[in-house]
Amino acid sequence: MSEDTIEGNESQEKFIQCPECLSGIMRLRGITYFTWLNNELIIVPNFPAWVCDICGRRDYDSRAVNWLNMLLSPETGRKKSPKRQITVDRKPHQKNKPLFPE
Repeated sequence: MSEDTIEGNESQEKFIQCPECLSGIMRLRGITYFTWLNNELIIVPNFPAWVCDICGRRDYDSRAVNWLNMLLSPETGRKKSPKRQITVDRKPHQKNKPLFPE
């Protein structure tokens, strides 16, 4: 996608050319996002996506998709089990013998 920036007096707006129709401009909009999680339909209103004003192509915002995947992950909210360290002593130490003989 090619990007052009137009600077105004107070704000800066990005214009991204649509990679599909090459005529439209992709603009950030809030749309309704649908996805399946196992056998359940998940509906997310006002989800950020780049939408072409001519052909309607939608590219979902990558940060928002990563955030949603984290929220829908089955591991979210679960405590991580602590990793246990096990030390293996192959030779038992004898109290009367030194560790390093002379």
